[in-house]
Amino acid sequence: MRDDGTLDDPNAPSSPTAEMEDGTSAERTTPASRLRAYARDLTGRRRAQMALATGVVCCLGLAAVAQVRDGDAGVATRDVASSELAQRAEQQSASRGLDRSAAPTAPAATSSATPSPSATTADPDTTARARKVVTAKPTDPAPVAGLDKEQMDNAKVIVRTGRDMGIPRRGLVIAVATAMQESNLYNVASGVLPESRNYPHQGVGWDHDSVGLFQQRSSSGWGPVGRLMDPAFATRQFLAALQQVPGWQQMRLTDAAQAVQISAYPEHYQQHEWRATRVVDAIVPAR
Repeated sequence: MRDDGTLDDPNAPSSPTAEMEDGTSAERTTPASRLRAYARDLTGRRRAQMALATGVVCCLGLAAVAQVRDGDAGVATRDVASSELAQRAEQQSASRGLDRSAAPTAPAATSSATPSPSATTADPDTTARARKVVTAKPTDPAPVAGLDKEQMDNAKVIVRTGRDMGIPRRGLVIAVATAMQESNLYNVASGVLPESRNYPHQGVGWDHDSVGLFQQRSSSGWGPVGRLMDPAFATRQFLAALQQVPGWQQMRLTDAAQAVQISAYPEHYQQHEWRATRVVDAIVPAR
């Protein structure tokens, strides 16, 4: 029944909408309409959930990418740090390794750096070895260079006396060569000086009052006759005078000997150099 008291026409077609009093239409509330509304609402919720899920996934992805980048940056940083440490260790080893060789000249910009102790302090072991002088011990060889036993024994006295005085090898060679020329390496007494024959001797000479291995004269101030007949004393006298000659080690052998002996035949000493060298080498082997 309508509001005006008339009955509804049962044969009138049904319409999903009805005319509102104000002229607008309203959708009738039916099960179908409610189902459609629920479906729309459900669809909207699902879309919101999907949008939310998509946003979450995107955020997680960005966070993961950031973590990966941070991890790569950390690895790169560690690699660079490890490389720098290895390079510094190598440079220090080289510096120590180069400590030891010429230290490389530092550039002007780094010249103010304080040198390390290893660069300024000598290695004590190396220094000790460098300062150690290997001294060859005299031997007792058989005669060489055509000498007999008496001559070789006298040569040994000359060499050993000179070594006791600290005379270098060159001085020993000069002394032996001089004795070869003066007395043929025999301890000779003088025929004009009877006193000299009172001492052990190996022959008699007639060159004024000259005696001994070096034919030294007591009258010229070389010493008492008895002392000059001692091969060791005569050697000390000769070598002491040789040391007073300026530059004797750089002179020819004959010039150094003549500066001491003042002989009438100054060039005769030179002929004995090779034999004297061989004798000295036999007594004190060169090393």
